[in-house]
Amino acid sequence: QLQLVESGGGLVQPGGSLRLSCAASGLTLDYYGVGWFRQAPGKEREGVSCISSSDSSTNYADSVKGRFTISRDNLKNTVSLQMNNLKPEDTGVYYCAARLSSPACSDYEGDFGSWGQGTQVTVSS
Repeated sequence: QLQLVESGGGLVQPGGSLRLSCAASGLTLDYYGVGWFRQAPGKEREGVSCISSSDSSTNYADSVKGRFTISRDNLKNTVSLQMNNLKPEDTGVYYCAARLSSPACSDYEGDFGSWGQGTQVTVSS
């Protein structure tokens, strides 16, 4: 059974950076699309970024393009999200999720069958 654990969240000032990591155990992430989602207080969870398994193609929400970079390290069985130039509106709980049925990405969170517990990111001065 695949288990995902996020780390790297914290409190950062606007303009700062954080690097989130999603570590997998039980199964290898090599075969699955992996996404990062976030949920701000009082809002629905939204997709942030995704990386496919087949060709490591990536996609990003418009709100984070040019600031966030998703990558995978198959040797370490991890997927990371480098977040630069953070803004207060980036605040929320960040979740990683694996799409167990496909190596491709998806914008629909219902396509992702395995989720981590989340890590809090707070951007505030």
